Amino acid sequence: MSTEKIYRYIEKNIGTVLKNPVGFIKYPFIDPGSVYDGNVWDWDTYWSVYGLLPLTKRLKDTSLRERIIEHAKGNVRNFFDHQLADGYIPMMIENKLFDKQLSEPYLNTQHQNGYLMNMHKPFLCRQIELISEFTGSYDWALGYAAQIRKYLECYDAHYYHARTGLYYWCDDIMIGMDNDPASFGRPKFSTANIFLNSFMVTELGCAAKILQKAGEDGAALMQKREALIRAIHEECFDQRDQFFYSVDVDVETRKYDWFHQGLGVFWKSLPIRIQVWSGFLPLCEGFATKQEAEAMRLHLHDEAAFGSNYGIPTLAKNEKMFNLEATNNPSNWLGPIWLVANYCVFRGMLNYGFVEEAREMYEKSAALLTRDLEESKSLHEYYDPFTGKPVMNGGFINWNILVLNMEQELDTYKGENHAD
Repeated sequence: MSTEKIYRYIEKNIGTVLKNPVGFIKYPFIDPGSVYDGNVWDWDTYWSVYGLLPLTKRLKDTSLRERIIEHAKGNVRNFFDHQLADGYIPMMIENKLFDKQLSEPYLNTQHQNGYLMNMHKPFLCRQIELISEFTGSYDWALGYAAQIRKYLECYDAHYYHARTGLYYWCDDIMIGMDNDPASFGRPKFSTANIFLNSFMVTELGCAAKILQKAGEDGAALMQKREALIRAIHEECFDQRDQFFYSVDVDVETRKYDWFHQGLGVFWKSLPIRIQVWSGFLPLCEGFATKQEAEAMRLHLHDEAAFGSNYGIPTLAKNEKMFNLEATNNPSNWLGPIWLVANYCVFRGMLNYGFVEEAREMYEKSAALLTRDLEESKSLHEYYDPFTGKPVMNGGFINWNILVLNMEQELDTYKGENHAD
């Protein structure tokens, strides 16, 4: 399946997402395009950079290559620029058009006023590693070592559930998968989401590496990473369903008067048995066991749940919450096809040597985006899993670039297998 049309479209439109400083945003940055113009987002910037950096090797314009690198570094600099004293870093920095009365980003203002919200998703250190490995130097980021420690300390202080050893969301605001039923509409501090915890595994490893590059000891972070992996295996992999679930951690013996004085709650969490694409993330991040990976591979072939000619529905089709409505704030992750989900499942399959599944995910993704370009002359944010038609937000670039990563990673795959 050729991706030439997709490449040409992205090459032509790269400039539309490379933004100059504006408002609260002091450094050059990358936005997702479409309706998200002019704001810096956490995991969105990471995936943009993940897609754009390999793409620079194909660009004839070397100045554009350097510009992409500078904007990628600017993403990181902007977030550290708005880190608060306790280590909190916001998930998004608006361009000040959000509210002209604010003296700093809205999320920081809320935090300073004592209203705890979610913080930058675990993609900050991995974006530093991504850029540094590509350019061959960590020097530009080593001065952030102290701020990285504070960032992780803030996670531990506010978003870490000690009894399970898992991280949890404060609420359902800006969690990446906006209306994931495992978190959306549920009580505050109740969901240890498999999305958050899977990506945190890699973030801790990247943080340890950066600190080591800065001459500090990263061993404690690596130990924390290993402990988190053990907790995910223990709490999130459901032995009955053979699936990775988010879990409810709001579990305790609630005594009243003389009631509940006998056997109390001895389990640490309850599985939220809703099959979401994020259940495949332990494969994407490479810490699933061989047996767990094989089980998840079988789920991918469950036509009643995840079957689609265009990739993976973000929520299993046989879940009661399955819905394909066009919606922003929250964006709809209740079944539509998102290219970032396609990529993560692709990467997970390739990590464990399931090459045919990875190739199929690539071919479905390439066909979907090529068809969109041919019919609408644009790319969109998400798609209908039954028809392949775009749902909304034309002009979206961001993780749609990842189809080019799929092509390259398949071409260079040499049989590595995380299960070995």
